[in-house]
Amino acid sequence: MASPKPRCSSFATTSRTHIQPSGVTVDDSYLTEAKSSQNRKFSQRQKTLSCQFSIGGHLSPWPTYTSGQTILHNRKPCSYDYRKRAGSWQQQPLGTTKPRYLEQLENYLRKELLLLDLSTDSAQELRLQPYREIFEFFIEDFKTYKPLLSSIKNAYEVMLAHQREKIRALEPLKAKLVTVNEDCNERILAMRAEERYEISMLKKEKMNLLKLIDKKNEEKISLQSEVSKLRKNLAEEYLHYLGERDARKILIADLNELRYQREDMSLAQSPGIWGEDPVKLTLALKMTRQDLTRTQMELNTMKANFGDVVPRRDFEMQEKTNKDLQEQLDSLRGDYEEVCKEHEILLQLHMTTLKERDQFYSELQEIQRTSTPRPDWTKCEDVVAGGPDRWQMLAEGKNSDQLVDVLLEEIGEGLLREKDFFPGLGYGEAIPSFLRFDGIVENKKPTKKDVVNLLKDAWKERLVEEQRSESVYIKQKETVVQLLKEMTNADSQNEGLITMENLSTVLKSTFPFKKEERIQELMEAGGWHSNSSNADLLNYHSLFIEDEEGQSMPFVQKLWEQYMDEKDEYLQELKQELGLELHDKVTLPKVREALMNIDPGLDKQTLNSYLSQAFQLPMTELPEEGEEKEEAIMEQLQIALEQLQMIDLRRMGPREQEPAS
Repeated sequence: MASPKPRCSSFATTSRTHIQPSGVTVDDSYLTEAKSSQNRKFSQRQKTLSCQFSIGGHLSPWPTYTSGQTILHNRKPCSYDYRKRAGSWQQQPLGTTKPRYLEQLENYLRKELLLLDLSTDSAQELRLQPYREIFEFFIEDFKTYKPLLSSIKNAYEVMLAHQREKIRALEPLKAKLVTVNEDCNERILAMRAEERYEISMLKKEKMNLLKLIDKKNEEKISLQSEVSKLRKNLAEEYLHYLGERDARKILIADLNELRYQREDMSLAQSPGIWGEDPVKLTLALKMTRQDLTRTQMELNTMKANFGDVVPRRDFEMQEKTNKDLQEQLDSLRGDYEEVCKEHEILLQLHMTTLKERDQFYSELQEIQRTSTPRPDWTKCEDVVAGGPDRWQMLAEGKNSDQLVDVLLEEIGEGLLREKDFFPGLGYGEAIPSFLRFDGIVENKKPTKKDVVNLLKDAWKERLVEEQRSESVYIKQKETVVQLLKEMTNADSQNEGLITMENLSTVLKSTFPFKKEERIQELMEAGGWHSNSSNADLLNYHSLFIEDEEGQSMPFVQKLWEQYMDEKDEYLQELKQELGLELHDKVTLPKVREALMNIDPGLDKQTLNSYLSQAFQLPMTELPEEGEEKEEAIMEQLQIALEQLQMIDLRRMGPREQEPAS
């Protein structure tokens, strides 16, 4: 049998198609070098391979012959010649050796697989290539089956290419699936967090409702005990009055009986007095007694029917007494709650005082431990001018730190008195503005009286300025106190809680000229959010507390921010109404007219206070509207606005008053 023809080296190049999966980067130079090495080995080894055939030109059936096994043929015989050959194969011994061509192909496949670098991303593609080459060897060597084997190979290649395209098309979907999965996980986590928050809020609401139920039950038990007590008192009073009534009726009956007996006796003793026939009188007495018996029976019937009925007057009196007792009970309960709150506050103050006492005691111990010995101040008597008497006067009532200041002052005064001039410190940035001077400064050596007068003038000006700035702070504090008072009035249960609807009502009534969006900002600063309902409860006391550093809560801070914004808007409206530049002069009548235009609700006193501040005039010196000297009072617009910025400035009414209906 002729050996198989050697195959050209271009086969490896054409058959080893470089297919790069989506998302995988492969070094092309490495693949090219690997393909060239494979082609060279394939050309060299193909020349040594030979196909082993059995008798008649058919392939050897090895390795279907194995030791101790029976040969099973899956192919159906189609000719007599084939049956003969099959029979001859069955007669072959079981120890047939492996064909040489098969061994060469296996060795070639094994070496090629060992030479592959399976650590790269395209390892599977490279691993498939040696199998392609082995299959090509079969196709080239067996000409008879070449069309069938080629079609099989092409079908598999087409299917592999189709699968690669599908994988490449599914790669973006995989990335999208990962993204969608992450989004879904985030949504699930967010929903779980929201559910946990809702569960916690529901638990809190449940606890509040349980506390409310317990409180109502306690009130119910207390009221039931009061009602039982009142019923008991009512029954006792009823029995008492019932006994009194029965005793009175018995007494009346006895008196009537005695009177009747007395009348009978008098009639029997002196029948001529009445001038009537005794028979008639006896008959009349008999009829009267019958009427008395009938009346007594009717009275007994009424007693039986209405014996347990309470008179309306008694019922109304008891009802009034019950109402008075209930009011006293409510009043006492309110007083008790107030006393409990005050007791808790006092306990907190007591604990705080104890902590401060312990802290101060620790600091005292530390100071006593680390303090230096007290100096002997009597040594200064000989140094200070004036001797011991003046030193005793200077040191009276002063501690060590103050005595050091006194001593330094005395020493400095002695040195300063000796100098008539001082050199200037210059104009450097490190020098305070009031000490900047270049040259010689004369020592005026002021007396104590001059210094006292100078300090009085300085303090007078400072008090005036601080009074203007402090008016803003005081007004803001008054606003906060008024707002807290309104919220307390809205808290009908005195529990420290109000609804969001009550908060909105209080804000709108306290600040009637605020815009709706600013009311909304205050509610958000107080804890309202988009998914809140009007029935949500708010602890309004927490809006006005301060932290350890003295910082207010966001609600009070938002109030201050809105106040400053509203003041700036008010001044901006005033500037636009005047229609002047900042460096222009403005007269008092124009400012008065502009203020009344932008704020018609201003009263005369507030308007005069604004004008007094803007033009730096006492209110007593302000001219009346229409006087001639008004035009002579003028000020630069920028200075007037800055002066108004320093005081409490706020709108007193809407921009335009609505017409009266």
